[in-house]
Amino acid sequence: MTFQKETASNAKTKESGFVETVKTVFFAVLIAFGVRTFAFEPFNIPSGSMIPTLLIGDYLFVSKFSYGYSKHTVGFGLPLFEGRILGSEPERGDVAVFKLPRDNKTDYIKRVVGLPGDSIQMIGGILHINGQPVKRERIEDFVTTDSLGRSIRTAQFIETLPNGRSYRIIEESDNGPLDNTPVFKVPAGNVFVMGDNRDNSLDSRVPSQVGFVPIENMVGRAEFLFFSLDEGTRFYEIWRWPVDLRFSRLFNGVR
Repeated sequence: MTFQKETASNAKTKESGFVETVKTVFFAVLIAFGVRTFAFEPFNIPSGSMIPTLLIGDYLFVSKFSYGYSKHTVGFGLPLFEGRILGSEPERGDVAVFKLPRDNKTDYIKRVVGLPGDSIQMIGGILHINGQPVKRERIEDFVTTDSLGRSIRTAQFIETLPNGRSYRIIEESDNGPLDNTPVFKVPAGNVFVMGDNRDNSLDSRVPSQVGFVPIENMVGRAEFLFFSLDEGTRFYEIWRWPVDLRFSRLFNGVR
C-alpha cells in the first residue's frame, strides 16, 4: 500500500510539474507577444540603403506605439483587425520600418521626408519639398574600406528638413537615375520615404517598387541600436564578436 501511495504521489508531482511548465511557457509567449506587438520589436539592417545613419550589421529596436497599431504591427503578423487604432502621423525626418506596399510582407526601413499633401521632387540631387529646396551642407567624406582594404570616399552632407530635423546623407553624384525626378504629390494617408544613401536606395522615388507608403503600413519608428557587427559577421558567430563588434555604435539613438 505504501509503495502504491508513493507511486501515485510521484505521478501527481510529475503531472503538476508538467502543468506548471506548460503555464510558464504559455505566459512567456504571451508576454513576448505583448511586448513585440505593443512596445518594441528588434530589427537588423541587411542592406546599405540607410548609410551613413544605419550600417549593414546594425541591430535596433523599433517602437511599435509611435504610430499606433494596425494589422502590420501585430506580433507575428496576425490579422486581428483592420485599420489603425491610437494612430498618429509620422514626422518629417523619422526613420521608420514599414511593410512594403506591393506585398504587405517585406520589412523596409527608410526616412520619412514627405507627409500627406506634400509635393516632393529631386532636382540635381537636391530634395525639394513643396517647391522649396531643402538645405544641404557639405561636410567631410564618408569613408569605408572595401574587401581589399582600400579606402572608399563618398561625398557626405547634412540635410535639414523644414521642421529643423537634421541628419547625414551620402551622394556618389548628383546626376544619378534618382537625382532628377518628376513631382510626386503625396496622397492623403500616405508618406514619402527615402534612404540616406541617396544613390543606392530603392524608395518612394521608384513607384513600381515602393512608391507612396500608406501610414497603415507603418510598423514603428527606429529608436536606438542595441548591437552592431561588422558587415559579413553573423550574429551566431560569437567567436568573432571581440574583433567585429562595433562598440562605438552600441546604444546610439537613431536620428
